Amino acid sequence: MAERVAVQQNFEYVDASKIYSKVADLKAEGYRIVQMCALNANNAYEVIYSFDKDHVLYNYKVAVNDGEELESISNIYMSAFIYENEIHDLFGIQFNHGILDYQGTFFRIAEATPWKNK
Repeated sequence: MAERVAVQQNFEYVDASKIYSKVADLKAEGYRIVQMCALNANNAYEVIYSFDKDHVLYNYKVAVNDGEELESISNIYMSAFIYENEIHDLFGIQFNHGILDYQGTFFRIAEATPWKNK
């Protein structure tokens, strides 16, 4: 059985205009993307980006208001296009300059942007 390792986690709020450069810096340092997710937070949204290297987990939180757009990180981490399209379909958050943008059709869902603040 593998030995359990305690993972150190770090959370940092990042301005939307700086997330792309922060992510590029982590990539240059050898971090891998773990996940991206969004949640409703006080009539706005938070997008959380998580990265790991050697059992150190960095989590960047970005506050996003309705109508605000984020820069895609998919040209830094190609797999991010999946997270970005999912977040767009469910919350209506737009990611600009993505490598693969399904334009709201990544999922077949009964209601467009069901988790968007209404």
